[in-house]
Amino acid sequence: MSGFVSFVSSGPGDPELLTLKAADRLAKADVVLFDDLSAGPILGHAREGAELIAVGKRAGRPSPKQDHVSQLLVDHALTGLKVVRLKSGDSGLFGRLEEELVALSEAGIPYEIIPGVPSACAAAAAAGLPLTRRLTARRVQFVTGADVTGDLPEGLNWAALADKGATTVVFMGKRTFPKLATDLIAHGLAPDTPALLAEAVGHPEQSCTRSTVADLAASLAQERSDKPALILYGPLYDPEV
Repeated sequence: MSGFVSFVSSGPGDPELLTLKAADRLAKADVVLFDDLSAGPILGHAREGAELIAVGKRAGRPSPKQDHVSQLLVDHALTGLKVVRLKSGDSGLFGRLEEELVALSEAGIPYEIIPGVPSACAAAAAAGLPLTRRLTARRVQFVTGADVTGDLPEGLNWAALADKGATTVVFMGKRTFPKLATDLIAHGLAPDTPALLAEAVGHPEQSCTRSTVADLAASLAQERSDKPALILYGPLYDPEV
């Protein structure tokens, strides 16, 4: 008899940002496969006796292969268990959700997707700024700063990314942002465009540093921490202006 898989989005890491439905599924799960950024206090919502399996991926660190993670989901569900696949932020944003959905569909295993607070929204809230601004930032775009090799992706839409009227959020981009910034400036983005580095969002050690695209690129080229981060740039609201 097949079990059931709940893809639970844990938000950025703060357990108070977990949705009621997410907490309910964690409390009922027989097994929880969790990402690194979903560990810690979030797992306190899992029921006592549930099997907890770490399957997270972090840049530059040994990580489980995606096909292995997908197979774990299938294998546990086929035993009739209630499985939670716990992903950080919102599971549909740069979370490799599609590969796991395909594996479950091919195995005939039912599933549900529970949305969560996207890390981009949490980062903006932590910094005290909106992602959109009337007449100034009418569009928001999310982009990954790294492909499967860890390098800057090819085929980026430079006209869109250099649009001065858009707020852009770069996921997994600390290492590649110096190169990204160089290309953005070459495609017309002003070097003094406001930028924000949001690190460890939703965790006790979170920090938000305001800068410009050029200055942030220079800083990251010299030194960067290993904390997970998002980079925002564009016409960002500044209460001091």
